[in-house]
Amino acid sequence: MKNFTIVIPTKNRLEELKITLLKLEYLIKSENIEIILVDDGSVDNTKEYITENYLNIRYYRNEKSKGILAVRNKIFSLVNTDYVLSIDDDANFLTEEVIASVKKYFNENKNIGLVYFRSYWSKEKPKSIETTLSSHRTRSFGAVSFAMKMSAWNSIPNLLEWFLFYGEEDFIAYHFFKNKWEIHFFPEVLIHHRVDIKLRKKHKDYKIRLRRSLRSGWYLYILFFPVKEIPRRFLYTLWIQIRNKTLKGDLKSTIAIFQALFDTFVNIPRLLKNSSRLTVQEFKEYQQLPDTKLYWRPEEEL
Repeated sequence: MKNFTIVIPTKNRLEELKITLLKLEYLIKSENIEIILVDDGSVDNTKEYITENYLNIRYYRNEKSKGILAVRNKIFSLVNTDYVLSIDDDANFLTEEVIASVKKYFNENKNIGLVYFRSYWSKEKPKSIETTLSSHRTRSFGAVSFAMKMSAWNSIPNLLEWFLFYGEEDFIAYHFFKNKWEIHFFPEVLIHHRVDIKLRKKHKDYKIRLRRSLRSGWYLYILFFPVKEIPRRFLYTLWIQIRNKTLKGDLKSTIAIFQALFDTFVNIPRLLKNSSRLTVQEFKEYQQLPDTKLYWRPEEEL
């Protein structure tokens, strides 16, 4: 009887996925763990590689890319266990006994719906994996790798797939908060996210990433914030973008900013339709929660 599911979303990162699966091999072989992989329309032979080499992985494929939010809806709909652990296709654990420690933490803290892990972003491994950080509640989470109770997921609406990319963490976090589920940072587990974040701005998809990142933030304002909070925060974030990018001559970013503005205004009707606004008191309580811990740097603990 399987009691835990590991899910992996992937798209066109076969070489990184191979590394991830190799690192997860001891879990893939476990009789108590199910592995589900959803491929968002890869064209790099991911399908052939998985179906030929990993017969015990449940593999699903979108013939045409639908975006990460659609993938997450699909992947969680396939889970039949009480707990699910999600890990990106370019990440791996540097901690042993992950499943046991996560289950123990959930069992000891009944109000927790989701835990996320210490995440080291770099092509190279950290020189040390030790930490003095302790587990605690935070506002939202990082989606590189996290574990979740399926009862918590089933208590909230599906992600809005027309977001396409970005925003899923805070969408879940706001709904969890309203449904009395807590999110905790769980540094006992360390993730190696094998990326070079300094090179991301140079990637050809930087403009579309910025556009989707900005609009998802504005979408979330309209979905969840008390009405009186929206204009001030919207104008402030817009001004910051213009000051830091447009006024410094960054044409690529400026185009992305105005595209994000257009997307937001076009989608106002369906944002209002799907809104689940926090009360003023709920909003104050939410804002008082500690910030999300997205990056871990061992040198900061020296």
